Amino acid sequence: MKVVRILLGRFLYFFFSHLPVSWSRVNVGQKALRGFCGKLILAKCGKNVNIEKGAQFSSTSELGDNSGIGVNARMSGKVIIGSNVMMGENVTIIVRNHAFGRTDVPMNQQGFEEERPVIIGDDVWIGTNVTILPGVKIGNGAIIGAGSVVTKDVADYCIVGGNPAKVIKSRK
Repeated sequence: MKVVRILLGRFLYFFFSHLPVSWSRVNVGQKALRGFCGKLILAKCGKNVNIEKGAQFSSTSELGDNSGIGVNARMSGKVIIGSNVMMGENVTIIVRNHAFGRTDVPMNQQGFEEERPVIIGDDVWIGTNVTILPGVKIGNGAIIGAGSVVTKDVADYCIVGGNPAKVIKSRK
């Protein structure tokens, strides 16, 4: 039954993902329709979620209450998003990388490392064009500046930015 639910959700989402963004002047219920698909597809999906146009996500991901997945966001594998999370456009969240440990075998033939889930706390703001790498944990109340590449954990209430992302200041 779970597989049928996910397949139905993916089928519907194929169409609904092309509807206008949630803030468009044209409102055909796109937020509710994509949210319905999220409830079918995601491992856990909270209330009042906002899955934007063109977002791609895995059925192993979780999305908390009042949280969103940004326009054209790409999330592969298990990503756990807390409540009240804002996400800008073109955010990429990666949970596994290519293996490259051997030098006697070309990297493109070494396969992949084990998946390392990304965990995003509550009340987080992720700016546009952010990339988050495997295994990163973003603490509650954090802000990730636009264009940042997050390679390490971010503490609660920290504002980070840059490539690689570094602490700019604390919100406390």
